[in-house]
Amino acid sequence: MSKTGRTLVAALALAALAGGSSATAVAQDAVTIGLPGIPPVFVSVQAYVAEQQKLFEKYGIKATIRPFDTGANAARAVIAGDIDLALSPTPLVINMISNANADVVVILGYEKPDWLIGSMDPARSKCEDLKGQPVGVDSVGGARSIALNQLVRACGLTANDTQQVAMSSNVGTAMVSGQLNYGVLHIDDVPVIERESGKKVTTMIEINKVDPVSHYMSLVTTRAKADKQRETLTRVVAALMDATRFINDPKNADAVAKAAAPTGRNLSDAKASTDMYVKMDFWPKEGAGLTKANLETVIDLQKKVGGIRPDKTPVTVERLATTSIHDDAVKLLKK
Repeated sequence: MSKTGRTLVAALALAALAGGSSATAVAQDAVTIGLPGIPPVFVSVQAYVAEQQKLFEKYGIKATIRPFDTGANAARAVIAGDIDLALSPTPLVINMISNANADVVVILGYEKPDWLIGSMDPARSKCEDLKGQPVGVDSVGGARSIALNQLVRACGLTANDTQQVAMSSNVGTAMVSGQLNYGVLHIDDVPVIERESGKKVTTMIEINKVDPVSHYMSLVTTRAKADKQRETLTRVVAALMDATRFINDPKNADAVAKAAAPTGRNLSDAKASTDMYVKMDFWPKEGAGLTKANLETVIDLQKKVGGIRPDKTPVTVERLATTSIHDDAVKLLKK
């Protein structure tokens, strides 16, 4: 479809809504979005809200949401041309571009990581206790693995000083069952593990104490798509931003909790998690979530911890990310 045709589709879709008609009768641009984790991690709720509240349709998008076992594999699917967009860990994206000039660009960011390392053994709750121990991650080199490398810097260790156990997004389940004493967790994993195991989870290290200026997740696409399908991607971002508005409205708490069902959280846990994440501005409400200082901090850190190979030049922020699609999406939202 030509750019003019896509613009007309978007205009018709919005006009239909303004007139009280359903936008589903209007032709939609098909887009596939890859999400991290099986089941998906909680940042994915934004996309599920956009789907269930028909916000993608509102902006002329027929979205297919496809979970991947890791954000790394979702990003690889974007590069391979299998999907259009992926939510992937920002440090991973930085490393992929720096080491291999991966043809991806970040168009929306999530700056607030919530990583921590939890212990089921209260007697072994110091960072140093992790040396040589099995620690649950998603995959070696995946989001939790990269976070592990950042977190254990607090006591002079690296991820290689531990035994990484790949569990996709099921680290919490392994800790409940007694398979693992240690795991890299999201904050919303903790109350679920404690309730289901009947045991206290001791927080050993928190990411925001190790790296208070950081960056968590990125919405990535290929540079070619960012150029040739810019107008379509603008409408995807507008739908996601609209979903953030919906999530942040307290009266929608029940609807958001229902939309979170694919994450495996029950309604009570989903409502509690949403409340925690809204309070920390987990989903960007203002701006593209691509603050230069945050991105530069993560680039520098990946160079220090070896994520970027010594013989490679770290990616620049200008090559890594663009805010222009977000800026166009803001204009669309204002209409």
